[in-house]
Amino acid sequence: MHEKNQSKLHPISESAGSAESKKSAGEHLASRRRGIYLLPNLITTGALFAGFYAIVAGMNGQMIPAASAIFVAMALDTADGRVARRTHTESEFGAEYDSLSDMVAFGVAPALLAFSWGLGAQLGRIGWVVTFIYMACAALRLARFNVKSDVKAFTGLPSPSAAAIIACSVCVWTDMFGDDNGLLVASSLGAITVITGLLMVSNFDYYSPKSLDLKGRVPFVTLVLAALVFAVLLADPPRVLLVIGGIYALTGPVKFAWQGLRVRRAKSAELEGD
Repeated sequence: MHEKNQSKLHPISESAGSAESKKSAGEHLASRRRGIYLLPNLITTGALFAGFYAIVAGMNGQMIPAASAIFVAMALDTADGRVARRTHTESEFGAEYDSLSDMVAFGVAPALLAFSWGLGAQLGRIGWVVTFIYMACAALRLARFNVKSDVKAFTGLPSPSAAAIIACSVCVWTDMFGDDNGLLVASSLGAITVITGLLMVSNFDYYSPKSLDLKGRVPFVTLVLAALVFAVLLADPPRVLLVIGGIYALTGPVKFAWQGLRVRRAKSAELEGD
C-alpha cells in the first residue's frame, strides 16, 4: 500500500520538477535575450559626446566650437527619440539614458560655457552661483519631465531651448565684443542665465513640437514661409536663433498673463451683469 502511494506521488514530483526546469530554462533564455537597442542609444551617446565636447572646448576658451557642439547635441537629441518611435525601439533604459545625456548637454555644458566665457572672471563667486542655479534648474526640469511626460504642451521652458539661448548669446557677444568681456556684458549674460534657468522650473505652458502633424496636408503658403525662415536663418544663424529662442521663451509668461487678464475681464463682466 505504501509503495503504491509512492508510485502515485512520483509522477507529480516529476512533472513539478519538469515545470521548474522549464521555468528556469525560460528565465535563462530571457536573461540571455535581454539587452539594449543599439541605434537610438548610439544616437544618444553621440549627443552625450557633443555635450562633453562643449564642456572641454568651453574650458579651453573655444567658445564658438563649444556653442556649436550644443546645437549638435540638440539635433541628435531630437533624432534619437524619433528614431526610437519609428523603429519601435523605445525602452525605459533609453529614456533614462537620454535624460542623463540631456543633463550633460543642456545643463552642465551651457552653464560651464557661460562661466568660462566671462561670468567666472567678471562676477567671481556670483558667477558660480548664477551658473549653479541654471544647472540645478535644468536637473529639476528634466526630473519633472521624466515624472510627467509633456505631449501637447511643455510645462516650463524645455532645457534644449534654454541651452540654445545661452549658446546663441555667447556666440553673438563673442562676435560683437571678442575677448573684451566687461562687467556690464557679463552681468547681462548672468541675468539671461538665471532667467532661463527659472523659466525651466516655472509652471508656464510652452508649445510642444510633438503636437505638430508633419504627415497632414498644409496650405501652399506654409512651404513658402518655411523657405523664407530658412533664408533668414542662413543670413545670420546665431542672431536669428537668439531672437527666435527669446521670443519662444517669452511666450510662456505672455500666455499666462493674457489668460489671467481674460479671467479678470470675465469676472468683472459677471459682476457688472449682476
